[in-house]
Amino acid sequence: MKSIENNFDNLEVNELLINHFNELRSVSPEGSTHVLDIDGLKNQSIKFWSLWEDTELVGCGALKFLSKTHGEFKSIRVADNFKKKGYGKRIIVDLLSKSKVLGIQEISVETGAGEFFLPARKLFKSCGFQECEPFAHYSLDPNSCYYNLKI
Repeated sequence: MKSIENNFDNLEVNELLINHFNELRSVSPEGSTHVLDIDGLKNQSIKFWSLWEDTELVGCGALKFLSKTHGEFKSIRVADNFKKKGYGKRIIVDLLSKSKVLGIQEISVETGAGEFFLPARKLFKSCGFQECEPFAHYSLDPNSCYYNLKI
């Protein structure tokens, strides 16, 4: 699997991110949606990668720097034709590797508490993430779950 940084102008990447944004907005209660749109992902505190298997877009993910050693994963998404084939875990492993190279020692993530987000919660737990208290700008919200991993 190869990764490409910040290729927001790629039509497939753009479509994947727009679908990700729209879907998460549609299943999250107002005020409890923390998904970033493309402009939000272009913030200089964020590194974004699309991941590819040969010429096929597998998915994407981003690392937001909360401090020099603490990061937050954002916009982890598996393309539809790669779902339920282990690519979610492969994307997270790739992002963890990139984070470590960048000096990150701790990763946090927020995801939804609803049924729609159950696969994401299972995925993070299977990668070693532990439930934690809200971090950074987040506050207690019954619609959110928070996870953390020391790397």
